[in-house]
Amino acid sequence: MPNPQRRRIHEHRRAGLMRNAARKAETTVELSRRQAIRAGLLGVAGLASCGALAACADSGGKNAPGSMALWYWSGGLSPNVVSDAVKRYAAQTALSSSVIGGDFKQKLMTTMTSRRFVPDITGIKGEDMASFFPDADQFIDLNTLGAKKLKPQYLGWKWDQGETADGKLIGFPIDIGPTAMYYREDLYAKAGLPSDPTAVSAQMKTWDEYFAAGVELHKAIPATYLVDNAGDIFTAAVGQGKQRFIDENGNFIGDQDHIRAAWDIAVKPITLGIDAKINDNSWNGNVSNGTVGSVIGAAWHASDIEQAAPNLSGKWRVAANPSGPSDNGGSFLAIPNECSDPALAFEIITWLLDAANQARGFTDEALFPSTPASYALPALTSGDPYFGGQKTIEVFGPAAKNVPVQYTAPADNAVSGPYFNELINVENGSGSESAWNAAVSQAKQIFAQQGLG
Repeated sequence: MPNPQRRRIHEHRRAGLMRNAARKAETTVELSRRQAIRAGLLGVAGLASCGALAACADSGGKNAPGSMALWYWSGGLSPNVVSDAVKRYAAQTALSSSVIGGDFKQKLMTTMTSRRFVPDITGIKGEDMASFFPDADQFIDLNTLGAKKLKPQYLGWKWDQGETADGKLIGFPIDIGPTAMYYREDLYAKAGLPSDPTAVSAQMKTWDEYFAAGVELHKAIPATYLVDNAGDIFTAAVGQGKQRFIDENGNFIGDQDHIRAAWDIAVKPITLGIDAKINDNSWNGNVSNGTVGSVIGAAWHASDIEQAAPNLSGKWRVAANPSGPSDNGGSFLAIPNECSDPALAFEIITWLLDAANQARGFTDEALFPSTPASYALPALTSGDPYFGGQKTIEVFGPAAKNVPVQYTAPADNAVSGPYFNELINVENGSGSESAWNAAVSQAKQIFAQQGLG
């Protein structure tokens, strides 16, 4: 069984088999998405299948009087912080927490459409947030509870991701996913490459420099590949720009130069022979046995590497993401309208996600804080033994503050899916140009099926 952090990879990071299977199973309808990333999307079409969340529900079961229910997924919050919240607020409510397995979004949607036993507080994964905006009226606007005055304590770009176009805040930031280059210090050194994080960041500032180093690495150590899969590179490259697949006016722009440039970047390690093409559950073993020499991943991915390869403690390091940072993952807490006591729920949320508790979340679950004040706390400033004592905050802190601000449309996850599927096809031998054309064509079809084209 994959550990909790590995499940987060399938929900937040990788363009693997789970996503591929989900896309193939739903080729003519919206997908029930991300990297692997995103296999469990219901999305806009899922909302529309009921007309809207409010339109297909009856007012049935309620949570017990004097109680409050919190839903999140494994790895979504620190269980220690949640446990302390239960004790802290015991005099005001019987707070219960449920770690929901499987397709979290699907289960939340099902519960909300039925209006039966809807949680008072719920997590929403970052990649799913925009898809809830069309039904934002089913959540409490947190600004009505005083959230706006807290905004300066959080990263502005992350805060804005939880806010609708008309200014309603439905998502309060939990964590963020600033990306970086994780790499094997010992293998880089063996290949004659720079191995100190500062030197690596300086010599591999661009994608081309990074890939050139990968060619040298694979030449010196044929069993080791620079890249685990092309989807990871595509995710980071898309995230480095200002635009994604749909613009603010609702236009499909997935066929434009910025997406094509990200596609070409992702294809390059395939053509250079430095892509390990790992799109299945063999990832852990391939990290542990040295097949994977580096990974472009979010801050929370550190825990995945450590759990996949405890035998390699002290051999991994972190350097800056080539060509600049991007954000991958990071989630929110929200309050559905059915909440029995919104003011108390908001108080609990703000306590769970203050700077001190976000620092605990980093220690417990590798949840990189959305509160810059956390970055000066010992939990983040101490050296990480697994990464050879490196203070990884020195890489992730600046990255977090310099992530490009992007508009993410409600249908972004669904529309982006074909690109990841077609990159897998390129890894399996398809031509890059024909795969690109197929991805664009399929993305346009999904866009039209959303009623947007």
